Amino acid sequence: MMTFKQYFTNYLEELPMTNAPHATTGSPRRDATQAFPGNGSAQAKEAFEKLSAATADAAALIKNSYSTVKGAQDYNNKVLEFAQTNTEAAFDFAQKLSDVKSPLDFIELSTEHSRKQFETLTGQTKELAALAQKVTLATAEPLRTGATKAFSQLG
Repeated sequence: MMTFKQYFTNYLEELPMTNAPHATTGSPRRDATQAFPGNGSAQAKEAFEKLSAATADAAALIKNSYSTVKGAQDYNNKVLEFAQTNTEAAFDFAQKLSDVKSPLDFIELSTEHSRKQFETLTGQTKELAALAQKVTLATAEPLRTGATKAFSQLG
């Protein structure tokens, strides 16, 4: 049985290279239609319905991708928040450095700042990883399901 795609491809290949409206009898269009098995309009309708369903699924897929964009915005906002926190910590450290009077005070201040920053960065990294995993899990499944469904309807 010939598919709609095969029929349409054959139809296009057999079209005459003229725009003459009088070329109807014995035309390749008529021959291709007669060669099409079964009811051509029923198969065209079926192909149209499949295409419509695939288009609807693609629209749903686009709507679901909003969660991807939202997740990326949340992640970026968190990165900016962390950057602000880290910048403030660096300025505080610089301000405290200006008050240092001895090498021992410098070492103590540097050690304390390094320890606090290491703890802060470790927490921030864990938080970003958890957020990235949450966003990935929330968006991957709808996208995979939608894409699979859309492509299966076209085939």
